Amino acid sequence: RDGLPEVVRTKRFALKPMHVDEAIEQMELLGHDFYLFQNADENTFSVLYRRKGGDYGLLLPERG
Repeated sequence: RDGLPEVVRTKRFALKPMHVDEAIEQMELLGHDFYLFQNADENTFSVLYRRKGGDYGLLLPERG
């Protein structure tokens, strides 16, 4: 593959609808810098991430 990095691991996990505050708790419990979850407020998948300085960011996809 021309020296490009490859996917070497696939992880499957269950998603349940949750609110952003619960997603923050889950992310903190796992010790991760990002967390994919089913956003109960937006009825879509969202990514919560830690920003520099300790605050959080939220990625909300829009259908194109």
